[in-house]
Amino acid sequence: MYLSLSTIISVCLFIFVLVVLKSGIKFVPQNRAWVIERFGKYQSTKEAGLNFIIPFIDAVSADRSLKEQAQDVPSQSVITKDNISLAVDGVLYFRVLDPYKATYGVDDYTFAVTQLAQTTMRSELGKMELDRTFEERNQLNASIVTAINQAAEPWGIQVLRYEIKDIVPPNSIMESMEAQMKAERVKRAQILESEGDRQAAINVAEGQKQAQVLAAEADKAEQVLKAEGEAKAILAVAQAQAEALQLVGESANTTPGQKAIQLDLATKAIEAKQAIAKESSVVLLPESSTDATSMVASAMTIINTLNKKD
Repeated sequence: MYLSLSTIISVCLFIFVLVVLKSGIKFVPQNRAWVIERFGKYQSTKEAGLNFIIPFIDAVSADRSLKEQAQDVPSQSVITKDNISLAVDGVLYFRVLDPYKATYGVDDYTFAVTQLAQTTMRSELGKMELDRTFEERNQLNASIVTAINQAAEPWGIQVLRYEIKDIVPPNSIMESMEAQMKAERVKRAQILESEGDRQAAINVAEGQKQAQVLAAEADKAEQVLKAEGEAKAILAVAQAQAEALQLVGESANTTPGQKAIQLDLATKAIEAKQAIAKESSVVLLPESSTDATSMVASAMTIINTLNKKD
């Protein structure tokens, strides 16, 4: 069975139409952008999803990724403010904001932004001394990002962050830094030791002071208690003597009491004379045989007089 010429032409036209339609329908992936040119001139930027172009007239000039990209910045020699040579490398994180500028504003934006990061890093490190490059690394990274963004704005590139990986000084500087760090550690150890000795001495002095204060307070309390005890003892003795005298007085006011007092006085008078006679070589003779009796009578007269007054 032979096909007619019209049938063959129809089939060819159908296939041509399919090819044209397929070439005119473009599916752009997510986070990507296609730059479309028409007759070699920029026409539009196609974003993710279904897009249509004119076959054989429009063409995809560039395929740009809108994702964040990481670019290694090679190690380079940098001179600090105090004339120290360092070997520094880093990592640059950026993304394309404007596919049009990234395509027509610069030939190779990855190479351009990497070179800009190197020159900016040399410039920023040249403003700092060696010690600050280690202490202020975060500030240095922020300064580099700010400077790159200002220069890369015409390229449609946004630098998100820059991280310095390694800062390698010369061996002589490393040795001097290690010696300095060792000296600092020794210094801190000595300071801590002296502070410990000082604190220990203060603690000992405080302990002695508190011990003396406590001893003085204890001595004071002891003296107060002793005085109070002596006062109570004196009062007790005086009270006892007063009560004894009161009892003697009450007993002396009675007939049996007076007789008891007369007997006691006579006994004491006789004992006194016997003691004088034993200790003295002089012999005292009584004026009358009733000397003891007269003495007792005199004493009783005095007691009776005092009782009458009371």
